[in-house]
Amino acid sequence: MKKLFYLLITAFFCITSCTPEPALNDSDGSGKLFIIGGGKRPTHLLERMVEEACLRESGYAIILPMASEEPDTAVYYGIKQLKDIGVEKAYGMLFRSNEPISDQLIDSLKNASLIYISGGDQNRFMNIVRGTVIEQAIWNAFQNGAVIAGTSAGAAVMSKQMITGNELRYPDYNATFRNIESENIELAEGLGLINTAIIDQHFVKRSRHNRLLSAVIEHPELAGIGVDEETAILVTGNTAEVVGNSQVLVFRNPGKSKANSQDKLGARNLSLDIFLPGDIFELWK
Repeated sequence: MKKLFYLLITAFFCITSCTPEPALNDSDGSGKLFIIGGGKRPTHLLERMVEEACLRESGYAIILPMASEEPDTAVYYGIKQLKDIGVEKAYGMLFRSNEPISDQLIDSLKNASLIYISGGDQNRFMNIVRGTVIEQAIWNAFQNGAVIAGTSAGAAVMSKQMITGNELRYPDYNATFRNIESENIELAEGLGLINTAIIDQHFVKRSRHNRLLSAVIEHPELAGIGVDEETAILVTGNTAEVVGNSQVLVFRNPGKSKANSQDKLGARNLSLDIFLPGDIFELWK
């Protein structure tokens, strides 16, 4: 069964005839990002992702399941959802740490029209790809005009400063932060496809306000973007459009305000925007 999922797609090196308009984003790529906040993926949301990747015309999609504890399952359902909306050329690529990687696979990844990163654990994904030819191939695809998409953990890895999900003061995992405290949020290096914001996911459903507020107080140079479930942002250059069923919250700390009292963080004049489907906003002002 695995061979069905992880095809060596040496036959597909075509460049899509539906060429996206070049639009530099804040990391100098010419592709687009489709960042999904997790949860269910409505059909109309996936159709928009496929449309932006021009998969109706030509090209192919690659699913990267390394964040998942069950990568076979992640690939199976990823391919199924794409096939259900008419995308036939979708393939899984599972890379593991310290395993040799063929040039054919890397070339196939670089030439994909859509690269989709599954949910799971963002740290697991980055520990495999960080500093490797896989990461470079994702960047090459992006710079060549591909859509880089991800859900849940696959959303978190998009930013240069990535939320790991861990609390430094509390080793036991909790889906939300207990407090707004100093030196509690742990950040690690993500893919860096966005370098002016931190991405959080499952945002409204899991009430993750505390950790994103902590992030923008301690890292005021970055916007904090919380994407809810069943919702995505389509990023083209410095512009993001909300797609899906719920909301996107954006926190900013324009005055770089920060106060501290017994390790509790304070700040003044933070800004909050709550965007609905169809709304368009700038990542950084």
